[in-house]
Amino acid sequence: MMKIGMRWTKSLPLASRLFFSHLVVMLVGVVSLVIISKISSPRLFVLHLERLESQGFDLIDIRPELVTGFELAWRRSTVWSVLVGTTAAGGLSYWVSKRIMQRLTEMEQITQKFAAGEMNARLPSSDIPELNRLGVSFNRMAVSLEGVEARRRELIGDMTHELRTPLTVVRGYLEELADGEIEASPEIYRRLAKETKRLERLVNDLQELSKAEAGYLPINIQRVNLRPLLESLVEKFTDQLLEDGPVLQLECPSVLPPVMADIDRTEQVLVNLLGNAVRYTAKGSITLRAETEASKLWIAVVDTGIGIAPQNLPHVFERFWRADESRDRHSGGTGIGLTISRRLVELQGGQIQVESELGIGSTFRFFLPLA
Repeated sequence: MMKIGMRWTKSLPLASRLFFSHLVVMLVGVVSLVIISKISSPRLFVLHLERLESQGFDLIDIRPELVTGFELAWRRSTVWSVLVGTTAAGGLSYWVSKRIMQRLTEMEQITQKFAAGEMNARLPSSDIPELNRLGVSFNRMAVSLEGVEARRRELIGDMTHELRTPLTVVRGYLEELADGEIEASPEIYRRLAKETKRLERLVNDLQELSKAEAGYLPINIQRVNLRPLLESLVEKFTDQLLEDGPVLQLECPSVLPPVMADIDRTEQVLVNLLGNAVRYTAKGSITLRAETEASKLWIAVVDTGIGIAPQNLPHVFERFWRADESRDRHSGGTGIGLTISRRLVELQGGQIQVESELGIGSTFRFFLPLA
């Protein structure tokens, strides 16, 4: 019988369960009050009469009438108290249940809108602290999901834009070769291979960026000395510079304090920064600089290249951003390297910054925490 009652209660909506739970609590309180007062009140009243008699009052002849009158008054007052209390408690319980359910219904409607794609839907604030905290948590989650959805759409749009150019070039050459409009030659095949390599780099960079932003990119943080890495990078990139090109130099103390970093990911960041500096610096110098500040080791790549316009600086680390799309595309960049570099630096507990003046040069610098 109890199991049937429990199943019946669970089948009720939350508002009804709240209402009935309040009524049960109220009834238990009323029944307890009635039983206790029924047992104790007459006895306490008789003791009070005996105390009055001991003080000289003659109540023996009218004691039965007094006790009977007290019991009658008690019964009537108890009945009215139960009626008024039950009505007030039932009304208050109904109001509280309705108030709570109104907020929950609003939450349900907002979540349905959110699930239907209305990413700007937000829960209103509530004067009930627990529901208000729930609403704040939901709105915070909604903002995060809205950002994820916006980035997903941006990524799809950017990928479509970036893939269109090399695919169009490859398709154009293949159609012309198939129609006999151009003759097959090593130069044509080299152009096709160049575009396919660009597609491969783009796909690889997108995959790495996706892992980095999702937090799935493996990072092996350990105590490392970056001096040998800086020296080897300067030597490697110096071999790539033309005789009339910029001079690559290293400026750092002979002994660098160790840092907590992933040596491979740090090298990836520096290769990207140095590669960009070499690509956009026709003459002058490129300086790889390292210096200690408080608990940080700052590493900077300073060039005297073409620089970046002030209005473009806030967009430097955005996906697929280019100050000059045609130049960067022809030079082979995918437009994702700086985005990946920023994420790699952040995953190692650092931060990357950029300073630049158009026609004068750029400085990309980031720090890593000292060990």
